[in-house]
Amino acid sequence: MIIHETTFRVKYSDTDQMGFVHHSNYVRYYETARWEAMRELGLCYKEMEETGIYMPVISMKFDFIKPAFYDDLLTVKTMINELPRARITFEYELFNQSMDMINKAEITLAFIMKESLRPCLPPEYFTKTLQELFLVNNFNE
Repeated sequence: MIIHETTFRVKYSDTDQMGFVHHSNYVRYYETARWEAMRELGLCYKEMEETGIYMPVISMKFDFIKPAFYDDLLTVKTMINELPRARITFEYELFNQSMDMINKAEITLAFIMKESLRPCLPPEYFTKTLQELFLVNNFNE
């Protein structure tokens, strides 16, 4: 398993009339956490797109447990539990500053070729990087 954490503060503009973080913002929170995790792992979206491979979202599942509010300090735990093939699934757990879990999500992305928009395998460097990280993490457990 690969785990990465991203922390940020809720902006006033993220909240709705009830004072809760509007549900649409969770998509953005998780996308930002995914970018940061991939960047820290040495896997940049921009570089992958330059090789001719896109990663569109193909499914999203959210479990809203508790609300988040303006100025809350939130931590997203991004997890990759298995090596990708033509798709990769990211699991997320979102915690408030009291470390109460307030949301869980699972988002799956496909690997597609830019020119044909057909599914493909991830680039070799992508898979190799994740394989190495899985080995290191399994060794340290």
